Amino acid sequence: MQTEDIPVVILAGGKGMRLREYTEFMPKGLVPIGSIPVILHVMKIYAHYGFKKFILCLGYKGEMLKEYPFPNFEIAFVDTGLETNTGGRIKRIEKYIDTENFFANYCDGLADIDLHKLLSHHLKKNKIATVTGINPMSSFGILEVQDGLAISFKEKPKLSGIINGGYFVFNKKIFDYLDDSSILEEEPLKQLVSERQLAVYTHNGFWQCMDTYKDFERLNKLWGTDKLPHFDVNYAKPPWKIWE
Repeated sequence: MQTEDIPVVILAGGKGMRLREYTEFMPKGLVPIGSIPVILHVMKIYAHYGFKKFILCLGYKGEMLKEYPFPNFEIAFVDTGLETNTGGRIKRIEKYIDTENFFANYCDGLADIDLHKLLSHHLKKNKIATVTGINPMSSFGILEVQDGLAISFKEKPKLSGIINGGYFVFNKKIFDYLDDSSILEEEPLKQLVSERQLAVYTHNGFWQCMDTYKDFERLNKLWGTDKLPHFDVNYAKPPWKIWE
């Protein structure tokens, strides 16, 4: 299969309630990082690897996304309902999928992920679904305590657990696990786990979603400077900006 044949489904219909400073006036996908909407940052990551065929699952203020002047990508704008959950939105675009496998992602997850390696991992494992696993940064400093005394303090370290970082790859059999009311992250994924049909691609590089206003501030600071104290790392450029 040619790279350009594989579609990318982006969930862009939610209300973004934890980012109301912006989402009161626009869909979350249009919240800017620099002068570029966050959803376009995500799309540019896929396009860098040759995946330029997009299906945008619209809902809240979806008309504004339709009106945005996107680059020369192939985009299907699909109204998937105002209140529809994540799994239901994917179910509603089933008729647009004409390949054996497809990508899916949230509209606000940014990473320096190698999408070719992700796809290869999915194909090698030969499971219905693959999710990208992330070791998140703690929002708090972590104390190690012994006999009532602090013996170490780590400022916002990486946590040992793995979380769902989006950047899914699905076989079209996923639609058998979904209905109009499905929440992807609940019963569908739990059922896949129970059937040993959920592979995990571990990404150890940069990843950050834009869930809250604090995330918005962090990402905009990183977009405009070469250091973001939260990550305790110097970057020559924004780490998710893998495109030229």
